[in-house]
Amino acid sequence: MLILFLAVSLISLINATSIVSRSQSYPLSQPAVHGPKTRITIGNRVIAPDGLKRSATLVDGTFPGPLITAQKGDHFDIEVVNDLTDDSMFRVTSVHWHGISQNGSNYADGTSFVTQCPITPNHSFLHSFSAQNQAGTFWYHSHYSCDGLRGALVIYDPQDPLAYMYDVDDASTVITLADWYHTVAPALRGTIVVAQSILINGLGRYAGGPESDLAVINIEQGKRYRLRLVQMSCDSNVLFSIDGHDLYVIEADGVLTEPLVVDQLQIFAAQRYSVVLVANQPVDNYWVRGVPNSDKTHHGSAILRYKGAPKVDPTTVNNPPTKPLQETDLHTLINPGAPGTKGYGNADINLDLEVSVTGLNFYVNNVTFQAPSVPVLLQILSGARDPSQLFPLGSVYVLEANKVVELTMAITGPGGPHPIHLHGHTFDVVQSAGSSTFNYENPVRRDVVNSGSDGQQMVIRWVTDNSGPWILHCHIDWHLEAGLAVVMAESPPDTSAHVSPVPYEWDRLCPIYYNGNY
Repeated sequence: MLILFLAVSLISLINATSIVSRSQSYPLSQPAVHGPKTRITIGNRVIAPDGLKRSATLVDGTFPGPLITAQKGDHFDIEVVNDLTDDSMFRVTSVHWHGISQNGSNYADGTSFVTQCPITPNHSFLHSFSAQNQAGTFWYHSHYSCDGLRGALVIYDPQDPLAYMYDVDDASTVITLADWYHTVAPALRGTIVVAQSILINGLGRYAGGPESDLAVINIEQGKRYRLRLVQMSCDSNVLFSIDGHDLYVIEADGVLTEPLVVDQLQIFAAQRYSVVLVANQPVDNYWVRGVPNSDKTHHGSAILRYKGAPKVDPTTVNNPPTKPLQETDLHTLINPGAPGTKGYGNADINLDLEVSVTGLNFYVNNVTFQAPSVPVLLQILSGARDPSQLFPLGSVYVLEANKVVELTMAITGPGGPHPIHLHGHTFDVVQSAGSSTFNYENPVRRDVVNSGSDGQQMVIRWVTDNSGPWILHCHIDWHLEAGLAVVMAESPPDTSAHVSPVPYEWDRLCPIYYNGNY
C-alpha cells in the first residue's frame, strides 16, 4: 500500500521512550529508542562498522537498528516503511518480531511467503499486535537477507520477580552481538559463507583492518546490571564473556530462568540471554569478548569501563572458563515442566524430522524448503486445509488444535550446529543436543535451540494453542535460504476465526507485490 494510505490509521506514530531503570546510575551512552507505537524506515546507507565501507540495508540508517521498548501489556503499532533503493541487495523486505507469539495476529509475524507477501519499495505495512503476557528480551529482523536489518526489542515487566537481583536495566545495558560480512548477501548465495568480523553493539574490527572504534559499556562500582544479550548473527555462534566477572543467567529467549552463575555463554544465532553483572571488581577497563566458532572470523571485542577508569584499551586476560553455560543446567523459573505425559514418545503428536545435506542444499525428511508463490496463511484463508493442498508440498505439517507435540530433530551430514527457531511459540527442550538424558520435570523453555551437529539430535515439546502457519527453521540465514525449514500449520479450520479480522492493508500486500513483478 502507499505510505500515505496509512493516514487512515488512528494510531499516533511517535517515537516514545519506554526505559526502565531502578537507579540513577553513572550516565551511559543511550542508543536511539522507540516506543511500541512508532515508524521504522528500511533504507540503504554506506557504513563501516568494522572499518570497511559497504552499502547495507538498515533501519533508520543505523546498525543495529533502534531499540524498540514497551511495558508488559502494551499494544504494538509499528509501521514498516520500505525505502530501499540499492539494486545490489534485495529491494523487497519484511520484518519478523522474533519471539513474539502473535497469538491471534499470525498476519503480523512478518515472514515472507508464510504469513505475508513482502513489502515493496515505496510502500509500507502497519504491524499491529499485542504481546499479551510476554516480557523479556526479543529482537526484530528481516527474513529476506543478511545485510543489516536487525535490532533489539525489549518488553519490561514492572513486576519482574527477579528485580531484586539488579539495579540497572535500561537501553544502555542491551548488548547486541552480530557477525558482519564485507559482501552483500545476494552475491554470497550458493557459496560457503564466512563472516569477516563479530560486532558488539554495532562495532568491531577485522583481520588486517584499521583499529576502528569499539563499543564502551560504562558501569559504576557497587551497582548490579541486567545485561540483555541479543545474538543477531546470520551464522556465527559466539562464546561471550567479560574478563574478571561472573554472570548470573536469569532469562533465556524471553523466559525467566532460575538464576545460574556462569563465566562464559555459548550463544547461538537468534538466542537471547539476560545476565546480571555485579560491578565488584577494581576500577579499571575489562575486555568484553565475543569469540566466534570460525577461526576465519575476527573476534568481537568491546570495553567494560568502570567509572573513574582511564579511557584506554583494557589489558585484561581471557582466562579459560571454569563455569561455562550448559543448556541442561538451565531451568524455567515460572510454571516449569514440559506439557503432556512424561516420557519420550508419549505426546499427542510425535514428529521425527531428519536434516540431511546434498551439495549446498538442506533437506528435512528428504524435502528442501522452497518458498511458495502464495503465502501459506493466504492459502489457508482461501480454503486449503489438507497437507496435499498446502504448498510447498512436503514442507507443511498440519497439526490438530490443543495437542502436545513432541518434535525430534536428528542431524546427519555437515553444516551444524543448527540453531532451530519455531515461530509462534516457546517450547520446552526435553533433550539438548549432545546430551543423552531427557528432562520433563524442569527443562529450559525458549524459542531457539541448538539441534546439534552430525549424529546428534534434540527433542522439544509445545502445545498447539495458536492457530496459524508457523515456520520452523534454522536461524543460520544461509541454511534457511538453502532449504532448512518446514511450516507447522496449526489447526487450519480454526485459523480464519483466530486471526479475524485480517487487516485490509495485509490483503493489499500480495496484489502490490505481484503487480510489481518482483
